[in-house]
Amino acid sequence: MVRKFKTMDGNNAAAHVSYAYTEVAGIYPITPSSPMADFVDQWSAAGLKNIFGTRVKVAEMQSEAGAAGTVHGSLGAGALTTTYTASQGLLLMIPNMYKIAGEGLPGVFHVSARCVASHALNIFGDHSDVMACRQTGFAMLAEGNVQEVMDLSPVAHLAAIEGKTPFLNFFDGFRTSHEIQKVAMWDYKDLAEMCDMDAVQAFRDHALNPEHPHTRGSHENGDIFFQNREACNKVYDELPAVVEGYMKKINEKLGTDYGLFNYYGAPDADRVVVCMGSFCDVLEEVIDYLNAHGEKVGLVKVRLFRPFSIKHFVDVLPETVQKIAVMDRTKEPGSIGEPLYQDVVSALYEAGKTGIKVVGGRYGLGSKDTPPASAFAVFEELKADEPKREFTIGIVDDVTNLSLPEAEDAPNTAAPGTIECKFWGLGGDGTVGANKNSIKIIGDHTDKYVQAYFQYDSKKTGGVTVSHLRFGDSPIRSPYYVTKADFVACHNPSYIVKGFKMVRDVKPGGTFLVNCQWSDEEFAEHMPAVAKRYIANNNVNVYLIDAIDLAAKVGMGKRTNTVLQSAFFALAKVLPAEDALQYMKDAATKSYMKKGQAIVDANHKAIDAGATAFRKFEVPADWATAEDAAPVELSEETKSAIAQQVKNLLEPIDRMDGDSLPVSAFVDCADGQFELGASAYEKRGVAVVVPHWDETKCIQCNQCAYVCPHATIRPFAMTEDEAAAAPEATRTLDAMGPKAKGMKFTMAVSPLDCMGCTNCVKVCPKGALEMVPTEQEMDQQPVWDYMVENVSEKKELIAANVKGSQFKQPYLEFSGSCAGCAETAYARLVTQVAGDRMFISNATGCSSIWGNPAATAPYCKDKDGHGPAWNNSLFEDNAEHGLGMAVGYEAVQHKLIAATQDIIAADGPSDELKAAGQAWIDSVNDAEASKTAAAAYVAELEKCGCDASKAILADKAYLTKKSFWIFGGDGWAYDIGFGGLDHVLASGHNVNVFVFDTEVYSNTGGQASKASNLGQVAQFAAAGKVTKKKSLAEIAMSYGYVYVAQVAMGANPAQTLKAIHEAEAYDGPSLIIGYSPCEMHSIKKGGMQNCQAEMKKAVECGYWNLFRFNPEAAAGKKFSLDSKEPAGGYQEFLMNEARYASLTRSFPERAEELFKENEQAAMDRYQHLLKLKTVYNEA
Repeated sequence: MVRKFKTMDGNNAAAHVSYAYTEVAGIYPITPSSPMADFVDQWSAAGLKNIFGTRVKVAEMQSEAGAAGTVHGSLGAGALTTTYTASQGLLLMIPNMYKIAGEGLPGVFHVSARCVASHALNIFGDHSDVMACRQTGFAMLAEGNVQEVMDLSPVAHLAAIEGKTPFLNFFDGFRTSHEIQKVAMWDYKDLAEMCDMDAVQAFRDHALNPEHPHTRGSHENGDIFFQNREACNKVYDELPAVVEGYMKKINEKLGTDYGLFNYYGAPDADRVVVCMGSFCDVLEEVIDYLNAHGEKVGLVKVRLFRPFSIKHFVDVLPETVQKIAVMDRTKEPGSIGEPLYQDVVSALYEAGKTGIKVVGGRYGLGSKDTPPASAFAVFEELKADEPKREFTIGIVDDVTNLSLPEAEDAPNTAAPGTIECKFWGLGGDGTVGANKNSIKIIGDHTDKYVQAYFQYDSKKTGGVTVSHLRFGDSPIRSPYYVTKADFVACHNPSYIVKGFKMVRDVKPGGTFLVNCQWSDEEFAEHMPAVAKRYIANNNVNVYLIDAIDLAAKVGMGKRTNTVLQSAFFALAKVLPAEDALQYMKDAATKSYMKKGQAIVDANHKAIDAGATAFRKFEVPADWATAEDAAPVELSEETKSAIAQQVKNLLEPIDRMDGDSLPVSAFVDCADGQFELGASAYEKRGVAVVVPHWDETKCIQCNQCAYVCPHATIRPFAMTEDEAAAAPEATRTLDAMGPKAKGMKFTMAVSPLDCMGCTNCVKVCPKGALEMVPTEQEMDQQPVWDYMVENVSEKKELIAANVKGSQFKQPYLEFSGSCAGCAETAYARLVTQVAGDRMFISNATGCSSIWGNPAATAPYCKDKDGHGPAWNNSLFEDNAEHGLGMAVGYEAVQHKLIAATQDIIAADGPSDELKAAGQAWIDSVNDAEASKTAAAAYVAELEKCGCDASKAILADKAYLTKKSFWIFGGDGWAYDIGFGGLDHVLASGHNVNVFVFDTEVYSNTGGQASKASNLGQVAQFAAAGKVTKKKSLAEIAMSYGYVYVAQVAMGANPAQTLKAIHEAEAYDGPSLIIGYSPCEMHSIKKGGMQNCQAEMKKAVECGYWNLFRFNPEAAAGKKFSLDSKEPAGGYQEFLMNEARYASLTRSFPERAEELFKENEQAAMDRYQHLLKLKTVYNEA
């Protein structure tokens, strides 16, 4: 049988197969499984037919629990139904999984297995999610690479239908789900041939239907439940044979030898590893190497994990095996061993093979890379007379000493002739997209095999990306990072300055390409000595290219990717030059046509320019002996908790060198708790251009600071002494305003923290800011540092208006959000209102990712040590978690109130203490008054010194009034968390909710939510959304006692600030919904540098409305409609964002119809708001 080859990732492979056998898909987005559902939605929208001759009906639900309920119902009604999920999402489906399995329904859950959050969130791969499902009754099938996902996914569907058992089909999240490989594809004709249509009909005939009605889901008592539960045993006893039967059918078609368990290695092996998932491929490479060098080792690959067939497992084991290491990609604290280990031990015991030594190892948690060195270490450990019963690989455990030692320079086990490349990019510069195109060009236009994998840090756009590419003439089975590269490219010069360990990965004689604007002399100056020595001693060829200026010249702005992709093809010589250029242009056209012809043309120019734009750097002979500067040791004075966190954790993590950190580095934060303010130490320096302040034009309005997403431009008012001591490069003005008399004003910029988004320049009413190359502004860094460290906050200048608000220190700074992000601008502003007394409960999503990357918190403290106390629970329970914070705090505070009342009632305490205690009780609901009263009360308690006073002093942090904020995106508030949000708002508790409304699931890749609008194109809405945006504000207003506001900072800054102050002051629940333009909107002209202007346009044309509903306002003033009547330009607004404009290319007639509906709905909504104004203000 001849199959077509295509370059794709594991998600694509699973989606391709599942679409064939699926009639209904109940879906909900979660990383890294969302692309599977998105493929299915796109294919359905395009009219693709499954093997039954129909398009898949896609139902996007509000949560994974909802998706599982839909799957259950759809299966019950007789439709073959599938879902796609991972991690917490899979766990939300568990209650339904018991039901689906209990009812013998043939559903399939495709799972890109992902870590389950514990002490921290991790969106990457391991088996902790699927292992939580092994008791549900689902059969569980595992694959180890993209080709296996393609080949074996049919087994899950086919065996589910014939075996009357649902299947969980899983493969490693990211490592397989997102790894791109060249794979042989199934033709739907072959998939149809294998399907037992009689079994499909039997399933339909047994389904619920009023024409032959039955009931399911009864209630059983203790007299019969147990017996009925045992009645399914035969199904599971017979299922392995069903699975094996379909594997044989596949083997017959493909010439493969897939089994429930597969053995690989020496037939007379004495040492064997048992494993499932992507690590199997690494083990195979190492087994080949060891056996070629005279050792006798092997691997048992587990494919059918549930039901676990003892017979099939034992049958593949070599008779000669003496020792077995079982590898689990999960951790079960407190257990005897992890699940696969326990199964193997039990299986061997049951089979009477008790003479074999079995040990268990953990590996790969949270996508920890498992290179050949880790596999070598396992086989080496098995040589010992008494190998460790429990061990870990891939890390250094210097606390419990469970880790195995690994050779620093293990042999290269990749297939001979494999070309390996590594690209260090900046998130949003297009490096990842360009490399995906590159690998597809090579895969689809040559006979070579290809592999691509992408590694990311915790930042949004603007973070570090590392692309790992391999290609060669033999199949590639190397699911680990590239560390022996023929070609390494550094796409951002700041990585050189920061000493990223990039050069060490270049093979001797390999190529190192650096994108920078430096001369040869400047490049030499910036290169660390350790890199210089490596380059000189290993004959590394170094090339320099200035893609930054080139990209700007050809109209690509900051996106240097295409220029650099062209340079790669020219230097790597994988394809003939002319062919490579044409293939790149074809790929660019396909990738970017939805963004318009102008973008396509700019990419084509960049491709032509990049092919010849590089120059060779001649490596000086003295680099071979270059000397390092002495490392800086922490002095006693600087050994503060934050300084240690920065040096020991943040710095290596930021250099993408976190893999080198041992377990001991985390003992003090084992519970996941980190210090605030670490982001101030990053000084990432990733912006190519930053703002220059021209004081001669400045009117001191502070609008620039007000909109800055990263708090990198701030006004400072200085006394004469502070101004006199400022660095020489400081430029000042006489501060304006009666309260600022005698003070000096400056607008400070931190060039090393700025993201170069241009928002500040765009909002300046007088043109007092312009973007200039970062190098020109570096003399302003000491100015910034001085202002932050030495200039006192001028409380008299802080006010509840745009200008005055910016003299308050922000408690959110230098986050990892995208350049131009609206969410961080809102969040920063909230902290300037209540940051010193805030609790923040943050829903999982963009705002939790930029809000608290490990050891790098952008929330910070003031000089009194106060700042936001931040936590993330889950995606779905954020409102409840935030309420819990408030209730918990109140409980402790009420205990202190009772203790204080006891003191007041007692005879012994002084009158001063009693009076201070009463004054404090009277002030507990007033933020400012409670600070003063609490300070006075603490002073009296300390004077007293009695036991009762000491007990209260122990909890003095609970004396003042705190402000409870619940942050999250629209995916949380409108969909998965809506039930909880509604309940919390209805509870009447004094909590404040801020919803960052981007109108899509931004963090998971841009899926539609109920906040998405008519005609909007998003993942899961490929043909444009057909329903209106949900009116969350009105739902909340219907209670009558919830403060509600809709805001858009760029449209009306004063209204946004007023809403935050009113919400914070309101003694009850409040909800603010902030319109948040996002990278996912693909704003055509200027992108996110026009974030604030886009908000203004949205309000002016009527797309977004501004209003406030204040239950405690005077009669007749409760509802304030703060935006004017729509002023036209609605369709132009839609067409300026690719999330709408792209529909005109894919479905032009539908676009016209939906966009008209969208505009009409907006006009109707404004009229409705006018009516609400009348209703609420007459009430």
